[in-house]
Amino acid sequence: MRTLSMTQRQRVQRTPVNRAVRHCLALSLPCLALGFADVHAADDSGDAVVLDQVVVEGGGFFQPTEQTGQYRAPASSSATGLTLTPRETPQSLSVITSQQLEDFQLDDVNSALESTPGVTVEQPETDRTYYTSRGFTIQRFQIDGVGAPLPYDNVQGDIDTAVYDRIEVVRGANGLMSGSGTPSATVNFIRKRPTAETQASASVSAGSWDRRRIEGDVSGSLFGSDRVRGRLVVAAEEGDSYLDRHGRERQVAYGVIEADLTDSTLLTAGHTWQNNDSDSPLWGALPMYYGDGSPTNYDRSASSSPEWSYWDNEDHRSFVEVQQFLPGGWEATLTGSYLTSDSDSEIFYLYDPAQQLRPGTTEDLSIIMDNYRYENEQWVADAQAKGPFDLFGREHEAMVGVNWSKSEVTDYSARLYETSDIDVPLDQWDGNYPRPTFGPSDGGSDFTQEESSIYGATRLSLTDRTTAIFGARATWLENSGVSYTVARESEYDAEIVPYAGLVYDLTDTLSAYASYTEIFEPQNEVTQNYQPLPPIEGRSYEVGLKAALFDERVDATAAVFRTEQNNTATLAGTFNNPRPGYFNYYEASGDLTSEGIELTLAGEILPGWRASGGYTYLEIEDSDGERARTFIPEQMLRAQTTYQLPFWPQMTVGGQIRWQSETFRDQQYNTGQTRQDDYLVTDLMARYEFSDNLSASLNVNNVGNEKYLNSVEYDQAFYGEPRNVMLTLDWKY
Repeated sequence: MRTLSMTQRQRVQRTPVNRAVRHCLALSLPCLALGFADVHAADDSGDAVVLDQVVVEGGGFFQPTEQTGQYRAPASSSATGLTLTPRETPQSLSVITSQQLEDFQLDDVNSALESTPGVTVEQPETDRTYYTSRGFTIQRFQIDGVGAPLPYDNVQGDIDTAVYDRIEVVRGANGLMSGSGTPSATVNFIRKRPTAETQASASVSAGSWDRRRIEGDVSGSLFGSDRVRGRLVVAAEEGDSYLDRHGRERQVAYGVIEADLTDSTLLTAGHTWQNNDSDSPLWGALPMYYGDGSPTNYDRSASSSPEWSYWDNEDHRSFVEVQQFLPGGWEATLTGSYLTSDSDSEIFYLYDPAQQLRPGTTEDLSIIMDNYRYENEQWVADAQAKGPFDLFGREHEAMVGVNWSKSEVTDYSARLYETSDIDVPLDQWDGNYPRPTFGPSDGGSDFTQEESSIYGATRLSLTDRTTAIFGARATWLENSGVSYTVARESEYDAEIVPYAGLVYDLTDTLSAYASYTEIFEPQNEVTQNYQPLPPIEGRSYEVGLKAALFDERVDATAAVFRTEQNNTATLAGTFNNPRPGYFNYYEASGDLTSEGIELTLAGEILPGWRASGGYTYLEIEDSDGERARTFIPEQMLRAQTTYQLPFWPQMTVGGQIRWQSETFRDQQYNTGQTRQDDYLVTDLMARYEFSDNLSASLNVNNVGNEKYLNSVEYDQAFYGEPRNVMLTLDWKY
């Protein structure tokens, strides 16, 4: 388990601005000023300014993929804040579109990101998940380009995808748009938006382990006028699991209203509620080796959770957004959001620090039982302006913004410690264990993280074939509070990260690109002496080729990258005091470097044949040249495809594969290793359209019934889902 703690107040003085940063600032800020000068010149000329008609879904984030049937998005703003096509973006970008979410029943964030090239989903337990890319932990989730760090670098419970049009993933350092973080990736969830024309959909699903799901989505104009539009999305899911005693319920509701306040002003407001209830969840999962170091081998259904345990999570997220369309093609956007996230659980953790586990029994292992509660309150505000400007007879683009976020995290823990008397293996255990009487909290956290940034970028048209993007972000960040009796105090002033990219069009359909990006991330882990680790510093270098093929229906990328991260926290051991078996301590293991290649493709190859996927080769080394973070595979292949049969156009068939090479980790309490061999998971789908409005689909997941561990990042793990099916009836209007 990760702990977040700092001891003494740590103040990092403003770092010297290196030459690259100076160049980025020198190039970007004057161009931003010129862009605004163009706007003011139009206002001061004395001529009447004629505003273009507002097109509600014309922005970079708000070009929906729903009802396009496509596996690609025509444009994105996630990498630079500027609305660019995939070919114009000098970084690796993947988009999981609305059609992909529907075709393969990617109803939650884990299944969606498992299908994304270059991303691994590390699920050490049922209700807490970590994500990695380019060898490092993803710490930033955004919604419509605005977000704040994940407080514990993970997601508790699930994120339902019913409310989102698509998910965009920018790989590599993305400090320009995300602020602090690691050089891994930024995940940007793009909400569904209201439509002027009335549309509605509903679906019901049923599948393995008594899983049931319903969805409803209705959108259209309100009050008899196209100037006010609304949308309501609801979904509910419940069912048992392949894991013994485990069951789950999830509900989500999303409402949003848009109003054209004037012909050039758009107001949007919405709220999302999601609730996750998990019965008999795995906390810490299953021991992976016996006391002698030999590997365990459980049935896939094995669980270390008793009947009485639970883990419930509830989120409320509200947002307000104002878009102002300005003369000269400029637009300004002001966004504010407010999140409350609450978790309540009674959980059970079985582990073996004394190396007592023997075949045929689970006696003498250590047990932690906890009544754990967690609260996160988060505010985010962002103001941004972007648009074109003329300079030296050519048209360029500029973007400038300010961002502020604040997170207040409180959690409470009431732990009890026992020694196991379970006299059977875990895959034979019936979950019968006395529920304890939990006392008051004996520890917890109460800390605040506040972050402020200014950022800007320009896209310069140097020639008809060459464009350059320069940008920078300055961030002020402060942590304050306490985490489990240890002070969590740090402050960072004007940390500046640059962005530089170059794109050269080799032909009308093929471009070469190069980019350099940076990022930094404060660390909350402590050493064995309770000293805070220094902040992470990350850099990404990337070169490659991008092509728009088959009349721009398909985007293809070949990339070579190098990512550097300094001061990475590595688990070094566990404190025996003051709370045995609870506090982990870490070391800054020096520099980590990841190098590799990525090949990706997305789009419609032939009429009716859509595909998306990618291959990643990745090497991660420490400062001694040794392989590091071995729980991350060196090779990954993700691919999805569907085909509408030309001789039977009502029928669409498809499949997806997820393959990765072997992973392993050194055992914490022994000298052996826990290994997961390379494995391939294949999913199949078929959909039959009875009419333009009604269809039925069948999804079969893990057709080969592959047995594999979800993650070997920690000493304990559990197995992925065996073969399962889902049948869905879908109606659309």
